Amino acid sequence: MSESARPAAKAPAPSPVAAEALTRFVRDIFVRSGMAEPHAATVAEVLVWANLRGVDGHGVVRLPRYVELIEIGDMNPKPAMALRNETAASVLIEADRAPGPVAMSHAMDIAVRKSKDVGIGFALVRATTHTAALGYYTLAAARQGAAAIAFSASWANMAYHGARAVGVSTNPVSIAVPGEPEPVMLDMATSVVSMGKLNQARKTGQPIPAGWALDKNGNPTTDPKTAEIVLPMGGPKGSGLSFMIECLTSLIAGNPLISEFIEKTELGARHRQNALIIAIDIARFGDPKVFARELARLAKLLKALPCDPEVEEILLPGERAGRTYARRSRDGIPLPAATLAELNAVGERLGVSPLLRQL
Repeated sequence: MSESARPAAKAPAPSPVAAEALTRFVRDIFVRSGMAEPHAATVAEVLVWANLRGVDGHGVVRLPRYVELIEIGDMNPKPAMALRNETAASVLIEADRAPGPVAMSHAMDIAVRKSKDVGIGFALVRATTHTAALGYYTLAAARQGAAAIAFSASWANMAYHGARAVGVSTNPVSIAVPGEPEPVMLDMATSVVSMGKLNQARKTGQPIPAGWALDKNGNPTTDPKTAEIVLPMGGPKGSGLSFMIECLTSLIAGNPLISEFIEKTELGARHRQNALIIAIDIARFGDPKVFARELARLAKLLKALPCDPEVEEILLPGERAGRTYARRSRDGIPLPAATLAELNAVGERLGVSPLLRQL
């Protein structure tokens, strides 16, 4: 058989890593990077949670970038967060470039507390960094009996509908409500595909579907290595929603991101994010048990509807990820060899034992 006729070698099977070992490894790296141990533990928990749910693009694959952001001064490992303009129902949190999971967890705690006091809590987060998977925070609120909404705004990386250059961001939104036995939670980007998933495709080299992204010149591409501009979900709907999230977060907080990025100012070149969190105390408006019963009723009716021939099962928001969480909690989190090597390289540089030796 000629060299050209030989089948391509298969990539090594991902190594399953126990969530506890992975969390400990990630926490230790962030401690060595200058974070206080409680903050490092929070960031590690949020990143590993994303991997457990199968949202690998927002999981530990982000660790090298977080460390880089700390080293270049864009992420503050020891932020002095402060509360501004506080009322009974609302607050502006000056995040001081805190790691996103630290600022967002703090904001959700405050919003839930305020919702218990007055029925609703509104927290605006100014100048944080990558907020990670928003569903972590809304799900935490829902487990405390609150309905929760979270938006996150970032620099421009997505085409505005009709444009062939970046004009808005993949700004995500998450909504969660209490339920039995588990809350129901939606977590989605405003793009056809999240940047995390696109970054994962770049690492594996697998072609991406048509309609996901454009290259730097604004031309459609299926090559993840040339894909630079993701496309909005639903065309004008996704880009319009992203635009409004920038208005509700960055512009209200007085920390514009998109304009600075497009105009190529010094501020636009720095990694910055803003966010908004709303928590609603369901008990203020009715019996939580009735709410849970009606949610279960609605879910049962929807799942019993006739399926499209190509659909095996009708799933609720977050249901597939919840099943992945249960499976990976039991069997371990599969880490591709390239990701494992990248994590261990960062750990070696910072004096943390290689991950597999900790298993």
